[in-house]
Amino acid sequence: MIYLASDHAGLESKEEIKKYLLGLGIEVEDMGAFSLDPEDDYPDFVRPVAEAVANDPKRSRGIIMGGSGQG
Repeated sequence: MIYLASDHAGLESKEEIKKYLLGLGIEVEDMGAFSLDPEDDYPDFVRPVAEAVANDPKRSRGIIMGGSGQG
């Protein structure tokens, strides 16, 4: 399982990566953002990904994207 998340700045990239991974047959869970909202908050989307990967580190990974470059 690969968990994905982004704030508004990474939304377009996240959607492209999601399509690519799904095309490869990889299981993906999108944890947001789901719309272009300049007021969204990066940590609100990243934390659930980090928690999901921490709960199953041997079988899951996370990809996070945002405008700050921290992903």
